[in-house]
Amino acid sequence: MSKFDTALYLAHLNPVTNAHVEIISDLKNNASTVKVMPVVFRDCRNSEVNSKSFPFDFESRCEMLKSVFGDTIEISQDYTFYAPFKRYMPPLLSPKSWKLRKKILSDVKGTYFSYTGDKAEGYMLRLYRMRPKVGARKSLSATSVKEKLYTAATISDTTPTAQTDTSSAHWECDVPDSVAQIIKREWSTIQKFAKAPDMTTRICGMKFPKEP
Repeated sequence: MSKFDTALYLAHLNPVTNAHVEIISDLKNNASTVKVMPVVFRDCRNSEVNSKSFPFDFESRCEMLKSVFGDTIEISQDYTFYAPFKRYMPPLLSPKSWKLRKKILSDVKGTYFSYTGDKAEGYMLRLYRMRPKVGARKSLSATSVKEKLYTAATISDTTPTAQTDTSSAHWECDVPDSVAQIIKREWSTIQKFAKAPDMTTRICGMKFPKEP
C-alpha cells in the first residue's frame, strides 16, 4: 500500500505520553509527512489560555515533541481556537468552525488523512470532510498521567526524583525520558494547577477552558 503525502494529528498532547509517541511513530510509517497540531486556546488578548486540563503551553508541548522526534515531524499552531469559544458552536453551522478547518488544511497538499482514536471524533472529522482514519483507542491517556502528576505535586512541594517511592512517581513510566525531564523542569506548572479547580467546560462534547 502506497503512503499518503500527509498525516494530520490534531490532539491535546498535554502532556506528550508514550501513547502519543506510539501513534505518531505509526503515522510516520503511513505518510511521507506527519503534521502534529497540538490544540491551542487563546483569549481576547491573544494570550494562550491554560488550565488544570491544559497545563502545558504550546511551546512546552512543542519542545516535548521535538525532544522525541526532532525534525522528523512538522508541528503547527494552526489548530487554534480564539475566544469567545462559543462562536465555534454549533459544529457544522458555525462559520468560525469552517474557518478553522480551512486554516488547518491551508498548507496540506496531496493525499492526506487525519488520525483519531475516538469514534465520536472520527464522525465529526468525517462531517468536516477531514478524511479521518480511526485507530484503536490507547489505554494510556494524558488525563491519567495528569492525575498522577497532580497527586505527586500534592505529596511533595519539591520536584520529584527517581528515588521518590510513591505510586504517583510512576507517571515517569508513562512518558518518554526526555519529556519527563521537561515536566520536572516545569514542575511549578504542575504545582500551580494541582489544587486548582478544573476550569474546563464541555460544549457539544468538546473540552474548552472556561473563559476568563
